Amino acid sequence: MPLSTLLDWRLHALVILVSLFSEFIGIQQIPMGPGSLLLLPLFYAFILGVLLNPNVTRTAAKVFPNRISVAAGPLILLSIMPFIARFGSTIGPAIEDLIDAGPALILQELGNLGTMLIALPVAVLVFKMGREAIGATYSIAREPNIAVISDKYGLKGPEGIGVMGTYVVGTMFGTLWFALMAGYLASLDILDPRALAMACGVGSGSMVAACSAAIAGTLPEMRDELLAFAGASNLMTYATGLYLTLFIALPIAEKLYTLLKGKRKAMPVGAQVAASAGSDDSDIPAEPRPEQELGKTAI
Repeated sequence: MPLSTLLDWRLHALVILVSLFSEFIGIQQIPMGPGSLLLLPLFYAFILGVLLNPNVTRTAAKVFPNRISVAAGPLILLSIMPFIARFGSTIGPAIEDLIDAGPALILQELGNLGTMLIALPVAVLVFKMGREAIGATYSIAREPNIAVISDKYGLKGPEGIGVMGTYVVGTMFGTLWFALMAGYLASLDILDPRALAMACGVGSGSMVAACSAAIAGTLPEMRDELLAFAGASNLMTYATGLYLTLFIALPIAEKLYTLLKGKRKAMPVGAQVAASAGSDDSDIPAEPRPEQELGKTAI
């Protein structure tokens, strides 16, 4: 991507205006049952960003060409970095609290299995999904989880289609959903806010930022402590989450799918695609695997 596109003044001017307008509105609380829905500036910025996307509205396309929208993607990572650095600065002073919560902080990784145990039966029994359900539900479908599915099944198979579907939906709506859900759960005062902060650490920078900011906005007096727990949890997810999904979550998803759907004859990836499409042809070759070429390239 040309540097001139990344430095286009229209993109940065739009970001500044949207940020100022969102901060001007400020945090709004909407009573909802026993709790309240917390609307953060991030929510307004998300809505404005969608409305000003040249791929969504024709009026925006006249002012902002599509290349500016494409250039905004990699800049999101840069904008998240200061917040991630903020996490690091809060973990140190709160190290004693983190040590006291040691077992809970480590075992909270097992909580990620809960989403799979709920979502997989719904996907198979209610929505009649095939093996796409395994890839879609075994994890939160971030980059490391996609790599696991790609290595084990290939991205052209149904499992790869499932994990990529969850990845796309999570990228588009996950941050917004996390911000709204976390703030509402914190306002209910049912769960310990530190437990909610630990639940924010799912391995996604934008999601953990939105989630922890919503909880901290509800309980500003515990802001630093909550950010420390969220940051430490996110770090633990990066360190242990991959092994949890690879050695525990994925095997459980396979066995649970077999239990729900019945045993199915193992097929190569290419044949799985044909079967999921309802085709009777089984002569589709398996997807090429890198390890199959080792004998040809090794000296």
